[in-house]
Amino acid sequence: MAKNFIKMHGLGNDFAIFDSRKESLHFSPDQIRKLANRHFGIGFDQMVVIDTPKSPESDVFLRIYNADGSEVGACGNATRCVGKLLMAELKKPEIVLETSAARLTAKMAGDLVCVDMSKAKLRHEEIPLSNEEKTESLPINEGVLKYPVAVNMGNPHAVFFVDDVAMVPLEFLGPKIESHPLFPEHTNVEIAQVLSPTKIRMRVWERGAGITQACGTGACATAVAGVRRGLTERKVTIVLDGGTLDIEWRESDGHVLMTGDAVEVYRGTVEI
Repeated sequence: MAKNFIKMHGLGNDFAIFDSRKESLHFSPDQIRKLANRHFGIGFDQMVVIDTPKSPESDVFLRIYNADGSEVGACGNATRCVGKLLMAELKKPEIVLETSAARLTAKMAGDLVCVDMSKAKLRHEEIPLSNEEKTESLPINEGVLKYPVAVNMGNPHAVFFVDDVAMVPLEFLGPKIESHPLFPEHTNVEIAQVLSPTKIRMRVWERGAGITQACGTGACATAVAGVRRGLTERKVTIVLDGGTLDIEWRESDGHVLMTGDAVEVYRGTVEI
């Protein structure tokens, strides 16, 4: 069966977006893996399915899947992309997007998209961790990566601060940390180099996707981790492989605001 989709990216973190509001769509993990294949399928880091909202306060409900077929609760870059699509479609200045993890709000900020990513979760049971540990410094040591900060931004993150991100073999250490026993649901892995109190260079290994050009929730988690460690201010620019995001961890309510680009690449049809 032929299905329409939209290919978008946020700083090179790319998505295939399907609309299930008029025609119910369901994908098996095997179908998602085949579609994600960059040689034989569409090729993407995550797949997003736009569905009817579960609550009257929301405009849509988003189902988000990693390239390995696993479902996740959040994806910051995808939220910006879908938010931009729906603001144009519905002619609304603000869109409320519901996921299994949170209710998020997107609005335009000039040519960019700003998403309120809700509150950062910091307690060990919220990450979640398999043991009770201090989340600002976890007892994890893998090669040059030591003592990460754990943050949940709708999905779990382990943020390691290093002297030089270019010197870290992330392709080797990322999968080891992703499946560390301390993370029963696995984790995303960020390596972060503080360039100044308002600027961080970051690379990411995404749970279920591997190394990607950017990760919105990972950038949010890194900004929160920098403040928790006393390394950065609450407003920072995160420099990723694919571009930059502006992140603010608001002191007044604990919400994290993420601002960045969202780009439509093409629209197409694929056989499912």
